[in-house]
Amino acid sequence: MDALNIFIRTDASREIGTGHVMRCLVLADMLQENQANVIFICHDFPGHLIKEIKRHGFEVMVLSGSVDNNHFEWMLSEWKKDVKKTKEILSVYPSVDWLIIDHYAIDQKWEKAIRPKVKKIMVIDDLADRKHDCDLLLDQNELPNKESRYDRLIPENATTLLGINFVLLRKEFQQIHRRRVKSSNLKRILVSFGGSDPTNETMKVLKAIDQLPKTKLFVDVVIGSSNPFQQQLRDYCVARSDRELHIQIDYLVDLMVKADLAIGAGGTTTWERCYLHLPTITIETATNQTEILEHVANLGAIYHLGKSEEVTEEMIGSTLEQIMYHPILLKRMSDACQKLIKDYDQESLIKHIMEV
Repeated sequence: MDALNIFIRTDASREIGTGHVMRCLVLADMLQENQANVIFICHDFPGHLIKEIKRHGFEVMVLSGSVDNNHFEWMLSEWKKDVKKTKEILSVYPSVDWLIIDHYAIDQKWEKAIRPKVKKIMVIDDLADRKHDCDLLLDQNELPNKESRYDRLIPENATTLLGINFVLLRKEFQQIHRRRVKSSNLKRILVSFGGSDPTNETMKVLKAIDQLPKTKLFVDVVIGSSNPFQQQLRDYCVARSDRELHIQIDYLVDLMVKADLAIGAGGTTTWERCYLHLPTITIETATNQTEILEHVANLGAIYHLGKSEEVTEEMIGSTLEQIMYHPILLKRMSDACQKLIKDYDQESLIKHIMEV
């Protein structure tokens, strides 16, 4: 049997963020391990992750062209140009078995236009706010209405893989043979707000920790290479022996295992933390995180503070003090995470793709 030719259409930028590319890299690694040929198609917007994709060993076909305005808005308005360039790339290849799309600016119009060039289309989404022309849809988020969210948004014969049981976990998480030891005291905190963190929630959290009553807390600070506040955070951490800065790392799982508590945003990392039973305080950094974080908080797996523009240093500090004085809260969140992730089965997704 010939190897499958699979293309992934996704982007990263300062406006779009890094999450789409990072979760596609997880999927690409798994597909490559199953002998598929995987090629990425991306724009070189400022804040792109093309070097990171290549570092993982994948070819990247670049949709170049300078865009001065918001990259997400450009994609929405210039989708015809985007799909035309993508068609030109795909036309070079005699067979495209799957086109995988992970992009909030791509919908049914784009997908119908590309359909003649590909055998199958897979969409990764979590907004359920637009129609798709796809054969397979993955939404890895856990929501109370997950079974009905896409009822009128995808073809009736499309296959859906819905919920946390299909979450795309990075290889380092898949290979780990142990979970965290559940903490009885708060001694080590992991602060991580994704690759870009344009509103600098990281520094807000660090300042809140500084205001706590004198206590021995070690803090691991994780940021991406596209973080615009990198130098400020570097200077802050260098001046403190109990703060360590980690930039664009591939060992986040090790820091999660060591941590007693994480503080971060939503997105795929929500499910990584749940997988390791790591208690977390969350701050919403994008509107698409609202419903998910509120639901997971209702299940007791996280402590959600709300939207970033509404969360203050005082709110963060007060929550940390509450956890410090009532460490049983750490165990309760860990137990809730364990219950939420108990039926995890990522292999099912790969089987759906490979059995074309």
